[in-house]
Amino acid sequence: MAERIGIYPGTFDPVTLGHADIIRRGAKLVDRLIIGVTTNPSKNPMFGTEERLSMVEREVAALGIGNVEVVGFNALLVKFAQKQGASVLIRGLRAVADFEYEYQMAGMNQQLDDNIETVFLMADVSLQPIASKLVKEIALFGGDITPFTSAAVCEDVIARVEQLGRLGDY
Repeated sequence: MAERIGIYPGTFDPVTLGHADIIRRGAKLVDRLIIGVTTNPSKNPMFGTEERLSMVEREVAALGIGNVEVVGFNALLVKFAQKQGASVLIRGLRAVADFEYEYQMAGMNQQLDDNIETVFLMADVSLQPIASKLVKEIALFGGDITPFTSAAVCEDVIARVEQLGRLGDY
């Protein structure tokens, strides 16, 4: 029987506890889970690609899951999945708004390669509000992000905010 390979793609800028939850649960569904770290041109990243790769690798190592690897890519997701030999795309959902976008993407991906299935995982209820974009915004305005990230990621974000400078009145 062929190895079932899954891809969990994202920008992970920064990686959050919600991402870690999907990684932990997604790894149970496949023989090998590849975390595909990419750049979305429509997003304004706080961290460069190499920084995000290192951050995700560190967080995956802390989870202690043996069947997960981290790979950077800058290509069409379906092409990346084909190159990796993947048959499953894993996507995390937080809310209805996520579903609408992800549903459309799943349909487009199916049109590009109907041998690759998309699996949606709902975020744990306690983690559903967490979004990387909001974590960055909270940090930039001097708020506490410890409930949303690991301690190591929190330190990374705080250090970057110190470099960039805080926003607003504080």
